[in-house]
Amino acid sequence: MSIRPGPIDVHAHWLPQNLFGLAPGSPVPALRDVAGQLHLGDLPLSIETDAMSDVTRVLGDTDAAGLGSRVLSAPPFAFPVVDHAGVDDFVATFNEDLEKVCRDSGGRLLGLALTSLHNPESARKQIAAMADSAYVRGIAVPPLLGTTSFDVAPMREVLSAAAEYDVAVLVHPMQLARPEWTSYYLTNLIGNPVESATAAAALTLGGVLDQIEGLRICLVHGGGCAPALVGRWQHGWQQRADVRSAGTRAPREAFADLWFDTLTHDVPTLKLLAAQADPTHLMCGSDYPFDMGTHDPLQLPHAAGIDDAVLETNARAFLGLG
Repeated sequence: MSIRPGPIDVHAHWLPQNLFGLAPGSPVPALRDVAGQLHLGDLPLSIETDAMSDVTRVLGDTDAAGLGSRVLSAPPFAFPVVDHAGVDDFVATFNEDLEKVCRDSGGRLLGLALTSLHNPESARKQIAAMADSAYVRGIAVPPLLGTTSFDVAPMREVLSAAAEYDVAVLVHPMQLARPEWTSYYLTNLIGNPVESATAAAALTLGGVLDQIEGLRICLVHGGGCAPALVGRWQHGWQQRADVRSAGTRAPREAFADLWFDTLTHDVPTLKLLAAQADPTHLMCGSDYPFDMGTHDPLQLPHAAGIDDAVLETNARAFLGLG
């Protein structure tokens, strides 16, 4: 299987309508179509239903964006974040459907699978089952599971399995509600960047990147507010024993092992990310089809001086495409 040449969008979402009921035990209501518009329960999402679920529409929008290919993962509200007996079946159905649409896309779509987050044994089996797929190149996971992140079980074990089977990991925030963020869409505008930064801290300060060899893990939305905090983490690591308690490398050095998409929403922020990250770890991302995403994901990296060849080469390395 060959992927169509051109820049690869590593951050796009898809969910078939047969799974609009979401994962068993989901803390949010089911998705539904209302006159062609997607709703989460009664909440309108400002997304056309076809853009989330119809592969023909997704392919047309991929071509219109000037992309070679697009990597599809489940929207974050479909993550199986509740430990429930039916999760394994939901994950299996999504992964099978994802494999099929990518296989039938003519080299224009790749996928990132779901896993049973609370059950590392199930997650390992799910990762092993897709590890040799030419089309499903890794997994997508949330940055937090309850009050924990990647530095402790069970998410740490999921990352270990991903590294063992040499598949990519994409981390997408879930827009978790907090009482001080009830206005102005702050659960997204502040919450999502903070969730991503929390994951980055767990990965760097928690020793995950040091101890799980070969892990390729990408934080979307340019890592949220993490790039602006690396200097603060570095200072804390130098000054405080508790920050160094996991026995890790300096945060600035470990941070360079992380991967990121370029969806920072403005050039100065992308340039800050580029200054803190490894430039070979920056990839195109759109957050398609969400309203906080972009229909022109190449415009921002181009404006920051990152060309299509670099974006394609980096994404191919992240996805293990050679």
